[in-house]
Amino acid sequence: MTNSTLRKPIRKAVFPVAGLGTRFLPATKAIPKEMLPIIDRPLIQYAVDEAREAGIEQLIFVTGRGKTSIVEHFDMAFELEATMLGRGKSLDVLDATRIQPGNLVTVRQQVPMGLGHAIWCARDIVGDEPFAIFLPDELMIGAPGCMKQMVESYHELGGNLISVLEVPHDEVSSYGVIKPGRQVSPHLTEVTGLVEKPTQADAPSNLIISGRYILQPEVMRTLETQGKGAGGEIQLTDAMARMIGDQPFHAVTFAGRRYDCGSKAGFVEATLELALARPDMVDDVSAMIRRLAATL
Repeated sequence: MTNSTLRKPIRKAVFPVAGLGTRFLPATKAIPKEMLPIIDRPLIQYAVDEAREAGIEQLIFVTGRGKTSIVEHFDMAFELEATMLGRGKSLDVLDATRIQPGNLVTVRQQVPMGLGHAIWCARDIVGDEPFAIFLPDELMIGAPGCMKQMVESYHELGGNLISVLEVPHDEVSSYGVIKPGRQVSPHLTEVTGLVEKPTQADAPSNLIISGRYILQPEVMRTLETQGKGAGGEIQLTDAMARMIGDQPFHAVTFAGRRYDCGSKAGFVEATLELALARPDMVDDVSAMIRRLAATL
């Protein structure tokens, strides 16, 4: 495989959004967790905005039953728009939800068999191109965005890249963890191994995979024969680990902030911090926090 093959442009991104969101029940009984809003934008919108900033053209949603509202969010809402225009209201607030026809594709993950299986479900749409992966409940905030930073590193190095961040050692068993190699630059590290949800004693580092990937299409062929791993599911981390040594792998340490919006505490933290960063909300929310703190 030539160096130029490993540097094809990143045009496509896969968003695995078929999960049941059981940690947020009963809120997610009828509403996909990806549609839960951080202030006034659903989680999936933040991920799509990050993808667009990075120059990604085609969005591939791997969905499941009951997830149609995710696609509808990016569709034209004729009645809403007609009503707003009739009342003299601007439609600018809806600009981020507009997707050009043909730039959004969906595929069903019919059985919940893990992240690796969800990515494999998009194999025919990805084809022979490198592609990005976004886990929407990992909310990444910064300028430039996490994926834009990763694409810039990809243009420099090619191959496969994953975003990482440092966590306390007693938390590593909840995540995929990298075995670090050579330090290429302050924010780029060679990856020599990957372990999915290791015990604290077996973890090769405290650098965890944080929900953003750029992978070569060969990962789909690897997933084709991937057996079940941690949790009895087909793990993407296991498939990537099998590719290390055959293709370059590097980790990008994101310079911004990451919020684990798959947890309730992380969801609340993201809501508060993003509200405090908005000029139209900071005064009211700051006063609210002071009032609440005084009652503790």
